[in-house]
Parts: sequence; C-alpha cells; structure tokens
Amino acid sequence: MKELQERLLKVQEELKAPKNQRNNFGKYNYRSCEDILEAVKPLLVKHGLAMTIADQVHEAGELIYIESTVMVSYENERIASTAQAGVDPNRKGMDIAQSFGSSSSYARKYALNGMFLIDDTKDADATNTHGKTEVTKMVTKKKLTAAIKKAMKEAVANGQKDAVVSKLANYEVSDKDKAEILG
Repeated sequence: MKELQERLLKVQEELKAPKNQRNNFGKYNYRSCEDILEAVKPLLVKHGLAMTIADQVHEAGELIYIESTVMVSYENERIASTAQAGVDPNRKGMDIAQSFGSSSSYARKYALNGMFLIDDTKDADATNTHGKTEVTKMVTKKKLTAAIKKAMKEAVANGQKDAVVSKLANYEVSDKDKAEILG
C-alpha cells in the first residue's frame, strides 16, 4: 500500500484543477467533473496509476441517490473514495435520464475531490444563493477515512504540513486523529 500512497500523494501535490466553467446567472466560476478528469489523467499516466469510476443507484426510503466510487490502483494495491448525490426525477427542465446524469456527475465530482484532496469550500455549491437574498449556511464536513488520514500523514512527513492543516478543516477530525496526522 505504501507505493500506491506515495504515487497518489504526488498526484495530489501536482494536481491543478482550475475552475474553468462560468455560471453567468450566479456570477461564479466552478470546476466540473470533466475539468478534474482532464487535469488528473496525465498525472495518473505520469505516476503509473490506473483509475476507474463506478456508479450505483441506491434507494433509502423514498429517496433515490447515486453513489459514485473512484478507485485508484497500482499493481495489486487499491484505494477508493465514494460520494453520493440525490436524484430528483421531477426536476424542472430535465427528463429522467438528465436528472440521473446530473446526479452522477455531481457524485463523481465529490468522490474525485475526496480522492485528490480538492477543496471546494469556495466553489459554487457552497456559495451560490441561486438568487435568494437570505441563505442559511450549513457546513457538512467529510468523513476522514483511513486512506485520507494516511495520505495526510505522509504529506506532513514530506513537508506539506500547512496544506494539510487547511485541508483538515473540511473533515470530521478528532483531537487524537489531528495530533496523529500533524505529528
């Protein structure tokens, strides 16, 4: 697992996925799943890693959602990141296929964010008011997985403590885990 983590850490360090998309209505820039894939593919090749993305449809009560899993592998080693997005089959202006596709793209984007430690706290999904003047802000922190914890520890060991400290704010981290990660 060490070789995979070292290679993944290099990809995380080198990855630049700028917000190349523009929402003129909301007046903000954002990055799409496709933007992340375009930026990460050459780095995966450079560091000898393979990546797959798979979606599954789930139902919880009456809620339908897509769960996307990003899997990065090197030889026999694998590491995964998952994210979910609800599906609204009655979304205005979309047929059912478009609604599922939109949810898949959203879930994939956030699974990729988790895998490659991309911070989207200032992205459109976090800041867009969609024309509303009063917004209740809800911050949802991501779960700190063992793989992300290990990658962060290795990043600290490689002199990237400041970057890891800023990323920790996006995760549910116990004091014990924080001390272990930061050394």
